[in-house]
Amino acid sequence: MLTLAYCPNACSMAPHFVLEDSGQKYVARKVDCGGGEQYTEEYKKNVNPHSRVPVLQLDNGAWISENIAILPYLGKRFGFWTDDPVTEAKMLSFIGWVASTVHPAQAHYRRAYRYASDKAVHPNMQKVGLESFHNYLKDVDKLYAGKTYMFGDKISVCDHYAFVLYTWGLQRGFAMKEEMPHFTAFNVEMRKRPAIQRVFEDENIDVR
Repeated sequence: MLTLAYCPNACSMAPHFVLEDSGQKYVARKVDCGGGEQYTEEYKKNVNPHSRVPVLQLDNGAWISENIAILPYLGKRFGFWTDDPVTEAKMLSFIGWVASTVHPAQAHYRRAYRYASDKAVHPNMQKVGLESFHNYLKDVDKLYAGKTYMFGDKISVCDHYAFVLYTWGLQRGFAMKEEMPHFTAFNVEMRKRPAIQRVFEDENIDVR
């Protein structure tokens, strides 16, 4: 059975959504990131030496980390992927872009201390990070123009990942409904899924 190590409201929401949406049994291991559990020697030795989530334990006991690896694996395993090689390349491109560009912009806003020890530069770093994150979400909005899902006529792990971004946008106070109508329509559809509601409840996330 699969085990997901996750922190509430982190990017680990994406595989959490996928696993819950799969309808298959799995173990959700909540990591106390606020209390620093991810930095303990036990966690670094037995789960992830990089002190991050998400981490997915496979059926054979091995662990894999990073959404760029976990999401394609889960997508292929549970039918949230594609058989078309060109679409697959586009899906990988989107996941890579979110992991390497979009998410770090939000991280510069929320965790400036990771990127600069000089606190004097933190305000500017946070300002630029938040502005960049806002603009990236507008780019995602365009990807949903005229369609319910990003790739094809059924949900994929890219949609689960994108839904994390929309949730964060609401938490940052962006005018999502007014500025991003396509992304908002997608959000409305995603919230109808019982799996999404269960993850929100489990991770204690309340956004409107």
